[in-house]
Amino acid sequence: MLQATQLRPGMVVKFNNELHTIFTMTHRTPGNLRGFVQVKMRNLRSGSMIEHRFSSEDRVEKAILEEVEMEYMYDDGEYYYFMNTENYEQTHLTKEHLGGGVEFLIPNLKVHVEYYEGKPISVELPASVDMKVIETEPGIKGASVSNVGKPAKMESGVIVTVPQFVNEGDVIRVSTSEGTYQERVATA
Repeated sequence: MLQATQLRPGMVVKFNNELHTIFTMTHRTPGNLRGFVQVKMRNLRSGSMIEHRFSSEDRVEKAILEEVEMEYMYDDGEYYYFMNTENYEQTHLTKEHLGGGVEFLIPNLKVHVEYYEGKPISVELPASVDMKVIETEPGIKGASVSNVGKPAKMESGVIVTVPQFVNEGDVIRVSTSEGTYQERVATA
Protein backbone atom coordinates (compact mmCIF):
# COMPACT_ATOMS: atom_id res chain seq x y z
CA MET A 1 0.00 0.00 0.00
CA LEU A 2 1.26 3.44 -0.97
CA GLN A 3 0.51 6.73 0.67
CA ALA A 4 -1.42 8.97 -1.77
CA THR A 5 1.47 11.45 -1.81
CA GLN A 6 3.71 8.73 -3.35
CA LEU A 7 1.56 8.31 -6.49
CA ARG A 8 3.31 9.13 -9.78
CA PRO A 9 2.18 9.37 -13.43
CA GLY A 10 2.37 5.99 -15.17
CA MET A 11 1.73 3.92 -12.03
CA VAL A 12 -1.03 1.32 -12.15
CA VAL A 13 -3.16 1.25 -9.01
CA LYS A 14 -6.22 -0.62 -7.80
CA PHE A 15 -9.05 1.84 -7.04
CA ASN A 16 -12.66 0.71 -6.38
CA ASN A 17 -11.57 -2.86 -7.31
CA GLU A 18 -10.60 -1.72 -10.82
CA LEU A 19 -7.18 -1.09 -12.35
CA HIS A 20 -6.35 2.53 -13.18
CA THR A 21 -3.25 4.15 -14.60
CA ILE A 22 -2.24 7.53 -13.14
CA PHE A 23 -2.09 10.35 -15.71
CA THR A 24 -1.50 13.40 -13.52
CA MET A 25 -0.95 13.90 -9.81
CA THR A 26 -0.91 17.20 -7.94
CA HIS A 27 -0.18 17.47 -4.21
CA ARG A 28 -1.89 20.57 -2.79
CA THR A 29 -1.58 22.07 0.68
CA PRO A 30 -3.93 25.03 1.00
CA GLY A 31 -3.21 27.27 3.96
CA ASN A 32 -6.42 26.76 5.94
CA LEU A 33 -7.21 23.13 4.93
CA ARG A 34 -5.54 19.74 5.19
CA GLY A 35 -3.30 18.67 2.32
CA PHE A 36 -4.75 16.53 -0.46
CA VAL A 37 -3.68 14.82 -3.67
CA GLN A 38 -5.65 15.53 -6.87
CA VAL A 39 -5.28 12.60 -9.31
CA LYS A 40 -6.44 12.15 -12.90
CA MET A 41 -6.52 8.46 -13.87
CA ARG A 42 -7.77 6.16 -16.64
CA ASN A 43 -9.75 2.99 -15.98
CA LEU A 44 -7.88 0.24 -17.85
CA ARG A 45 -11.03 -1.83 -18.45
CA SER A 46 -13.41 0.87 -19.72
CA GLY A 47 -10.90 3.51 -20.84
CA SER A 48 -12.79 6.31 -19.07
CA MET A 49 -10.88 9.14 -17.38
CA ILE A 50 -11.79 10.11 -13.82
CA GLU A 51 -10.51 12.61 -11.30
CA HIS A 52 -10.31 11.81 -7.62
CA ARG A 53 -9.16 13.69 -4.54
CA PHE A 54 -7.30 11.66 -1.92
CA SER A 55 -6.41 13.04 1.49
CA SER A 56 -2.66 13.04 2.14
CA GLU A 57 -3.08 10.20 4.65
CA ASP A 58 -5.10 7.91 2.32
CA ARG A 59 -3.52 4.62 1.27
CA VAL A 60 -3.74 3.31 -2.31
CA GLU A 61 -3.00 -0.24 -3.47
CA LYS A 62 -0.35 -0.40 -6.18
CA ALA A 63 -1.03 -3.16 -8.72
CA ILE A 64 1.74 -5.75 -9.03
CA LEU A 65 2.46 -6.14 -12.74
CA GLU A 66 4.62 -8.68 -14.50
CA GLU A 67 6.55 -7.19 -17.42
CA VAL A 68 7.54 -9.46 -20.33
CA GLU A 69 9.70 -8.44 -23.29
CA MET A 70 7.95 -9.31 -26.54
CA GLU A 71 8.40 -8.69 -30.23
CA TYR A 72 5.60 -7.29 -32.39
CA MET A 73 4.90 -9.58 -35.35
CA TYR A 74 1.79 -8.52 -37.32
CA ASP A 75 -1.89 -7.59 -37.14
CA ASP A 76 -4.88 -9.17 -38.85
CA GLY A 77 -7.14 -6.10 -38.65
CA GLU A 78 -8.66 -7.11 -35.31
CA TYR A 79 -5.77 -8.41 -33.20
CA TYR A 80 -2.10 -7.42 -32.86
CA TYR A 81 0.21 -10.41 -32.40
CA PHE A 82 3.30 -10.45 -30.16
CA MET A 83 5.89 -13.15 -29.49
CA ASN A 84 7.71 -13.71 -26.19
CA THR A 85 11.45 -13.33 -26.95
CA GLU A 86 12.45 -16.02 -24.42
CA ASN A 87 10.04 -18.92 -24.92
CA TYR A 88 8.50 -17.96 -28.32
CA GLU A 89 4.92 -18.11 -27.01
CA GLN A 90 2.52 -15.83 -28.84
CA THR A 91 -0.19 -13.55 -27.48
CA HIS A 92 -2.59 -11.15 -29.14
CA LEU A 93 -4.03 -7.85 -27.99
CA THR A 94 -6.81 -5.62 -29.27
CA LYS A 95 -6.54 -1.96 -30.21
CA GLU A 96 -8.20 -1.06 -26.87
CA HIS A 97 -5.17 -2.50 -25.02
CA LEU A 98 -2.71 -0.65 -27.24
CA GLY A 99 -4.46 2.71 -27.63
CA GLY A 100 -2.50 5.21 -29.73
CA GLY A 101 0.52 2.91 -29.63
CA VAL A 102 -0.68 1.01 -32.72
CA GLU A 103 0.56 3.91 -34.88
CA PHE A 104 4.16 3.07 -33.96
CA LEU A 105 4.08 -0.72 -34.27
CA ILE A 106 6.39 -2.02 -36.97
CA PRO A 107 7.38 -5.69 -37.44
CA ASN A 108 10.18 -6.93 -35.12
CA LEU A 109 9.76 -3.98 -32.70
CA LYS A 110 10.64 -4.98 -29.12
CA VAL A 111 8.06 -3.86 -26.52
CA HIS A 112 7.23 -4.67 -22.90
CA VAL A 113 3.80 -6.23 -22.34
CA GLU A 114 2.47 -5.77 -18.81
CA TYR A 115 0.47 -8.62 -17.28
CA TYR A 116 -1.86 -8.48 -14.29
CA GLU A 117 -2.95 -11.83 -12.83
CA GLY A 118 -1.87 -13.61 -16.01
CA LYS A 119 -3.76 -11.32 -18.40
CA PRO A 120 -2.07 -8.75 -20.67
CA ILE A 121 -3.32 -5.26 -19.80
CA SER A 122 -0.99 -2.81 -21.54
CA VAL A 123 2.05 -2.39 -23.78
CA GLU A 124 4.99 -0.13 -23.03
CA LEU A 125 6.59 1.14 -26.23
CA PRO A 126 10.24 2.20 -26.49
CA ALA A 127 10.87 5.98 -26.22
CA SER A 128 11.51 6.21 -29.97
CA VAL A 129 11.09 4.06 -33.08
CA ASP A 130 13.09 4.10 -36.34
CA MET A 131 10.62 4.14 -39.26
CA LYS A 132 10.91 4.35 -43.03
CA VAL A 133 9.31 7.27 -44.90
CA ILE A 134 7.09 5.81 -47.64
CA GLU A 135 5.44 8.97 -48.93
CA THR A 136 6.37 12.68 -48.80
CA GLU A 137 6.83 15.66 -51.08
CA PRO A 138 10.28 15.95 -52.69
CA GLY A 139 12.82 17.91 -50.70
CA ILE A 140 13.80 21.42 -51.75
CA LYS A 141 17.30 21.62 -53.27
CA GLY A 142 19.72 23.04 -50.74
CA ALA A 143 17.24 22.84 -47.85
CA SER A 144 18.89 22.57 -44.47
CA VAL A 145 17.57 22.39 -40.96
CA SER A 146 14.76 24.93 -40.62
CA ASN A 147 11.48 25.30 -38.81
CA VAL A 148 9.47 24.66 -42.00
CA GLY A 149 8.13 21.10 -42.07
CA LYS A 150 6.20 18.88 -44.44
CA PRO A 151 3.97 15.87 -43.80
CA ALA A 152 5.46 12.41 -44.30
CA LYS A 153 3.65 9.06 -44.23
CA MET A 154 5.56 6.36 -42.35
CA GLU A 155 5.55 2.59 -42.98
CA SER A 156 2.95 2.09 -40.21
CA GLY A 157 0.62 4.69 -41.75
CA VAL A 158 1.18 7.44 -39.15
CA ILE A 159 1.76 10.97 -40.51
CA VAL A 160 4.73 12.85 -39.02
CA THR A 161 5.88 16.42 -39.76
CA VAL A 162 9.49 16.25 -40.97
CA PRO A 163 12.09 18.82 -42.13
CA GLN A 164 12.35 19.69 -45.84
CA PHE A 165 15.53 17.62 -46.39
CA VAL A 166 13.84 14.28 -45.53
CA ASN A 167 12.91 12.24 -48.63
CA GLU A 168 11.00 9.05 -49.44
CA GLY A 169 12.99 5.98 -48.42
CA ASP A 170 14.82 7.76 -45.56
CA VAL A 171 14.70 6.19 -42.12
CA ILE A 172 13.86 8.62 -39.32
CA ARG A 173 13.56 8.37 -35.54
CA VAL A 174 10.08 9.19 -34.20
CA SER A 175 9.19 9.89 -30.55
CA THR A 176 6.45 7.46 -29.47
CA SER A 177 5.19 9.72 -26.67
CA GLU A 178 4.66 12.81 -28.86
CA GLY A 179 4.62 11.37 -32.39
CA THR A 180 7.25 13.87 -33.52
CA TYR A 181 10.36 13.73 -35.71
CA GLN A 182 13.63 13.48 -33.75
CA GLU A 183 16.37 12.86 -36.33
CA ARG A 184 17.23 11.24 -39.64
CA VAL A 185 18.90 7.85 -39.09
CA ALA A 186 19.64 6.79 -42.69
CA THR A 187 19.17 8.20 -46.18
CA ALA A 188 17.66 6.42 -49.13
